[in-house]
Amino acid sequence: MALDSKLIDDGLAADNTLQAICYKRGSLQLLDQRKLPLETMYLDIHGSTDGWNAIRDMVVRGAPAIAIAAALSLAVEVANLKDFNGGSKDAASFLESKLEYLVSRSQSTPQRIGVVPRSCRASIESLKVRRGEHLEALSRVWVHNHLPWEREYVRSWWGLNRCPLYSIKEQVWHHFRPTAVNLSDAAIKLKEIISKAASTVTVPESVFQAYIEAAEIMLDDDVATNKAIGSHGANFLQHQQNNSKRFSVLTHCNTGSLATAGYGTALGVIRALHAQGVLERAYCTETRPFNQGSRLTAFELVHEKIPATLIADSAAAALMKEGRVDAVIVGADRVTANGDTANKIGTYSLALCAVHHHIPFYVAAPLTSIDLSLSSGQEIVIEERSAKELLHTRGGLGEQVGASGISVWNPAFDVTPANLIAGIITEKGVITKNDMKDDAFDIKDFIEKATGKSTV
Repeated sequence: MALDSKLIDDGLAADNTLQAICYKRGSLQLLDQRKLPLETMYLDIHGSTDGWNAIRDMVVRGAPAIAIAAALSLAVEVANLKDFNGGSKDAASFLESKLEYLVSRSQSTPQRIGVVPRSCRASIESLKVRRGEHLEALSRVWVHNHLPWEREYVRSWWGLNRCPLYSIKEQVWHHFRPTAVNLSDAAIKLKEIISKAASTVTVPESVFQAYIEAAEIMLDDDVATNKAIGSHGANFLQHQQNNSKRFSVLTHCNTGSLATAGYGTALGVIRALHAQGVLERAYCTETRPFNQGSRLTAFELVHEKIPATLIADSAAAALMKEGRVDAVIVGADRVTANGDTANKIGTYSLALCAVHHHIPFYVAAPLTSIDLSLSSGQEIVIEERSAKELLHTRGGLGEQVGASGISVWNPAFDVTPANLIAGIITEKGVITKNDMKDDAFDIKDFIEKATGKSTV
């Protein structure tokens, strides 16, 4: 993964928004978001290993951007692959193993998570029945930089000589990080395309070509999806505000071009409101401890000349009390079947404050962030990050400011209950609550009607 300094103007989309992902066939560069806002640097990504490193090190972040960056890193690798030795089936196997690497490795983080939580045990219940007495050995696994699922280790404990290793990883690791849902969803769709291509062609190049084209379509679709979210959200909010001339919105973390393939989700709604001339002011929280709000969201808002004000996380309630916020819009890393939403830590606090002050609280997310396999937020396992992010400045990268010896609790996400959420803004429209069904979201019904596909 090579460094390549560029001026910010080199990373602009056609609509003048910033680009975290700069791609053309055979070439991928990711904006190193750790350096922002003081330095703009793009990293050359040559393959899946570079892609994994960029995700692990938070060069790229945000659930949609992680999925696209991972898919494109593999597209670049195969686009530059020479003298592949094998047929179409071998090419499919190669791509699938690389996707497994990206999905599972991107869900592993360099801090301890501890035991497999109770909510994860249901996911491996069938394995318990078939594999017997070593469930407790599995539950004592500690998560480090390297996965604990090394083939010989797992086989020695579980006797999995005939069981594909990735099937175990998918069932368990899928639950470890809320951000994993977009990447897992993308991998499933890409595998289907790979399998179909391998069954209809005989040369590996055709399989690789099918994968590259599919990954590129995902890039284009993500931008189109975000713009649709922005449009639906802006129109809906104007209607909810009784078409008042101008109003102000508060957002949290970073959900803009830097967290997606382009334009953004919650920040995309703010962009659309600004473009329509109805945004009075956008307020963004600093979003401690990694400061995605002050470093990234503020950077995007200033770049696009959107009237904006940065506030401390702890100032949100006071701002609302003063009547300066008309709506709160946040993104999502995962939305469960009942509407419970996992997002950056601090989101839950904002929702409570908003409801107390009678301010509508909205979530903006693509349908790929909705996980109907989880009935509620209680099934989402929250990642805990390094204590250094609290004890040191710059999200753990700077000088120490916290007392040595103090214990730290640093969850990366929290879950906002659906009863605090007024609506979920998607590319297919806004999911609102059904008064006939105990004022609850019927997300499954919305998706089936919007897409014309069964969710069963």
